[in-house]
Amino acid sequence: MDRRVLLSLLSVGAAQALVGCATEHHPRATVRPAAVAVRDGSSEPSPAGALPLPPIPPPHPGAPTVVSRDPHQTRRIALTIDDGYDPDTVAGYVEFAQRSKIPITFSPNGCYRAIWDRHADALRPLIEAGQVQIGNHTFSHKDLLAHRTDADIQADVEKNESWIERTFGITSRPWFRPPYGSHNHHVDAVVGELGYTKILMWNGSFGDSTLITPAQLIGLATQYLQPGTIMIGHANHQTILGLFATIEKLIDQRQLQPVGL
Repeated sequence: MDRRVLLSLLSVGAAQALVGCATEHHPRATVRPAAVAVRDGSSEPSPAGALPLPPIPPPHPGAPTVVSRDPHQTRRIALTIDDGYDPDTVAGYVEFAQRSKIPITFSPNGCYRAIWDRHADALRPLIEAGQVQIGNHTFSHKDLLAHRTDADIQADVEKNESWIERTFGITSRPWFRPPYGSHNHHVDAVVGELGYTKILMWNGSFGDSTLITPAQLIGLATQYLQPGTIMIGHANHQTILGLFATIEKLIDQRQLQPVGL
């Protein structure tokens, strides 16, 4: 069995293998009630009327909790998108967020900052409106269980946080998504001391950490976009670019409620 799949299964307690982050090109338990934009017309804040971002709060260390699904009987889903090494795919996701008003949590790696930085001006109004949120996925996207010291892990996470604060004007705390879904209690404790008390896993996947066909991606979307799903995707391959309308239609047909974390 693929090591990434095994790690994902162990982390989220899933019954089926879900696809984690890709190894190539590299150097969202509970869903909390939505306190951010919800696509229902009545409660969604407008970017034009958004308040300025408040000062970034200091870290609040604590015991971490693994978050892999919504345990409540609701129709909420969370779309979480990682990495970002393909410029066109990152641009496509930003345009999708702007057009659809669907809440999205991006967990980018700072090693791809040359791609993400060019979209900071477009994302900041969505962040201010509460529609888009940023999680920490480390700066380097290196496996946290691959013989790394605590100091090395802390430096990798804090370097990504510094880039996120400078670029998007917010903190990524308390949300942390470990690369490849690879973590254990010790790693969780290390990042918990930095204020990352929500370890973001998933129970549904677009399967696009590697290149797949449109039919494969839609098949996985159809399978996993269900009430209570934290869906993982990757801004790495362009297959998704022609499928945003289909994904949005599926969400609407199933009367799902996309929310922030």
